Amino acid sequence: MPVRPLLNFPTDPHFDPQPAETPRTTLRPPLDFSLGALACCGACMFTNPLEVVKTRLQLQGELQARGSYQRHYRGVLQALWVVGRTDGMRGLQKGLTAALLYQGLMNGVRLGFYSYTEALGLTGVTGGSLIAGATAGALGAFIASPAYLVKTHLQAQTVKSIAVGHQHNHQGVSSALVSIYQREGVLGLWRGVNGAVPRVMVGAHSWLIALTAAMISGVVVAITMTPFDVISTRLYNQPVDDFKRGRLYGGFVDCVMKVTASEGIVALYKGMTPVFVRLAPHTVLSMLLWDVMRQRALRYTN
Repeated sequence: MPVRPLLNFPTDPHFDPQPAETPRTTLRPPLDFSLGALACCGACMFTNPLEVVKTRLQLQGELQARGSYQRHYRGVLQALWVVGRTDGMRGLQKGLTAALLYQGLMNGVRLGFYSYTEALGLTGVTGGSLIAGATAGALGAFIASPAYLVKTHLQAQTVKSIAVGHQHNHQGVSSALVSIYQREGVLGLWRGVNGAVPRVMVGAHSWLIALTAAMISGVVVAITMTPFDVISTRLYNQPVDDFKRGRLYGGFVDCVMKVTASEGIVALYKGMTPVFVRLAPHTVLSMLLWDVMRQRALRYTN
């Protein structure tokens, strides 16, 4: 009795010679770094109060000898309480819109550029990852500098009783950008960028360091980055004269010299505590949100 074959290859209509498609495990780089930038914005909403406090601490006693001025802010917790009591809960989120704009632009450019160098194989050579990270950070900081400028101005603004540093009295992000452009031109929007670029280059790998080497490396990052952060804040917030020049500082080096001469070298570490306290939660929240959005995107893609 002849045996009927179970499968009539290749005419069997149910036969599919193509193997099942393997589910994607990675996202396309543009989508991946866009989600990364969005994750940093999400983390910023929780850590922005620490940025407000950091800005106030770094501007307090500007170019004044230690002990010659009234200290409105004496530490992170006390400063948060003072800002919340005087400006209200909304005062703790001053500059949030500009901060979100900065995080989105800076991290979008930084992650995108780093991803591009990685695709070219440049990060695989010795020192390539470090150079690519620093360059990506510098490029991101440069492009997003106007947003950081406005963020600094808005976060410094407060009532006269607890004001520190120059008060620009902007009404919001858009009015600040228009006001700066009308007064100083396009270049005025990038005032202080020479302090921001080295700051971000130094901290380009801070999120990796904080995750891989825990608390001790967070201290190292804060110690390394805070002087650049102080100089950046001072350069961004200083008033300008009729010739569109800074009234207080002529540039990065001039700012360092004047700050150390007037306030002592310790002044370069003003606001280090909120820098350190912000580092871990901002990093963890950014990575957590990024991972969650990645998983959702992969599920949707597959």
